[in-house]
Amino acid sequence: MPDSKQLRTEEFIAYDLQLITGSKYKGLLKVAANAMSVIPWVGSVIAAGNTIHSEKEQGKINQLLQEWLYTHKVKMDSLYQDLSSLTECINKIESDLTSRIDSEEYLSLVRKSFRSWDQAETKEKRKYIINLITNAATTSICQDDQVRLFNEWIDKYHEIHFLVIRAVVNTNGINRRDIWLSFSDNIPREDSSDADLFKLVMRDLSTGGVIRQTRKKNFQGQFIKENTRQRTSSNTLESAFERTKAYELTELGQEFVHYTMNEVIVRLG
Repeated sequence: MPDSKQLRTEEFIAYDLQLITGSKYKGLLKVAANAMSVIPWVGSVIAAGNTIHSEKEQGKINQLLQEWLYTHKVKMDSLYQDLSSLTECINKIESDLTSRIDSEEYLSLVRKSFRSWDQAETKEKRKYIINLITNAATTSICQDDQVRLFNEWIDKYHEIHFLVIRAVVNTNGINRRDIWLSFSDNIPREDSSDADLFKLVMRDLSTGGVIRQTRKKNFQGQFIKENTRQRTSSNTLESAFERTKAYELTELGQEFVHYTMNEVIVRLG
């Protein structure tokens, strides 16, 4: 096995925690501890590191265990980097966040978020989770119940859902055809699996309250009814990629994007 994978125990236990321990908030150590406490393999990695260290001293080596340990070191590095990113962002906020990050309400969000972080299939999802839990500490735009909902959305939705959300962001309305073309080069057949998948994703996001068809509103914020009766001579059903209806983020969807896909939001009072 290559020397690069012959890892010392210290590489798993003695991480450079200078950024966290040197933070202006002592409570961030508690945040990191709560995050690591809900990731089941962290303790196993440390125990395995001790085992390998003992085997090396005895002139023996368990190569399978060492390979497993190396794989988890990569995950441990990613965990440490994301914890450091969270710490760095919180340290940049000028407001005093001591009471917030020390509170059990926030720590419960940390535990929920890092359970999701451990199960996330992609690096992008892990980034959304770190943005979410960072913004949950640094801004008061959303209540904690909404933060939990946003966490569940990250768990539930797949990358294609997020591609659709990103296509809708910062538009005054975008039709289904243009949404599809924002991440694909051609329009598939109506009876294709791609068309079925796209309809499913649009339905998920619409019924989930993330996006909706663009609607007119009055000055009181009430949605205005529109005449939906349209005469058509066509004998085919509406296309999955039709171009007559525009879509936008709901207000809740906009807050979800702010909390998960943007950098840290400026703290409000």
